[in-house]
Amino acid sequence: MSLSKVVSRPLSRAEVLDRYVEFVAARCRPNTVIATVSDLRAFFAVIDKEPVAVTSADVFEFISAQRRGGGDGRVVRLADGEAGLAARTIRRRLAVMSGLFNWLVLCGEMAANPVPRGMATRRTGAGGQPVGSPLIRTPRTLPKVLEPAAVIALLGAARRWRDRAMLEAMVLGGLRCCEVIGLRLEDLQPMNKRVFIADGKGGHQRLIPMSAQFFQSVSNYLSLERPVDASSDALFVVLKTARRGAPLTINGLEQIVASAKTRAGVERATCHQLRHTCLTRLREAGMALEALQAQAGHRSIESTRVYLHLADAWLAEEYQRASNLIDASVGILR
Repeated sequence: MSLSKVVSRPLSRAEVLDRYVEFVAARCRPNTVIATVSDLRAFFAVIDKEPVAVTSADVFEFISAQRRGGGDGRVVRLADGEAGLAARTIRRRLAVMSGLFNWLVLCGEMAANPVPRGMATRRTGAGGQPVGSPLIRTPRTLPKVLEPAAVIALLGAARRWRDRAMLEAMVLGGLRCCEVIGLRLEDLQPMNKRVFIADGKGGHQRLIPMSAQFFQSVSNYLSLERPVDASSDALFVVLKTARRGAPLTINGLEQIVASAKTRAGVERATCHQLRHTCLTRLREAGMALEALQAQAGHRSIESTRVYLHLADAWLAEEYQRASNLIDASVGILR
């Protein structure tokens, strides 16, 4: 039964989107809901139509508008020299819109999803089935990692034990920024040198080892800095202002990293780069890919394989081993 029949009148665009966001909120994480609302607004700011009236031509117009970007087109991204939004951002927004239209199809409001699944090609896959080309091609780029000297400078620029402990959680344990601020006092296992991640990405939990250096910084923070009257069970809390004792936010953590980067004179350093640096160094040190996957909290090992390419020493060793075998066989043939 369609939404219109349920409420006995046609729903406005705002009402349709509110109902869809309510549906998403019932099955997704809060950050996903926030991103969904943002992407829905972005689409309908360009395509000023009722959702049920959107066509595939409108979708292609939205893609073109996202690639053009704002302004006069003279502002480009430093990463790849292109204007407009990154391909990954456009692809994510299309995925959100496709989810909306699939929901409307299931509700009986639309006959088909106007977001194309891909572009037809002449290539065929297994069984002679046609293989489509992605609507938006997203280049595979390697994450940026920090040099050891930059990490040392960044840790040295931390003004408080709290800040140093949070930096170490990312660069020594590979935690995401949301996992760092989500740590609770009860999640620490200092005797076993482990940390319990109670609310990882997608709501998944894991128990991971952590450097003794991190636990030493946490001990100093708890004994010297953390307000004794803080009622929150969050490990990292605000130390000053009217929010003293309240849990630290992601924005607060990002500001701490940005300030430390400036004081250290480091050109670039973000929370995610600290995580990438940790996982890359662990792989370079010989950590098995499956163990690295568990440490990182990746659902798919394909997400972990990128660190094979970042670990230059591993690739060089594999190449040298294979090259030596080839040289030896050529010598025998001679």
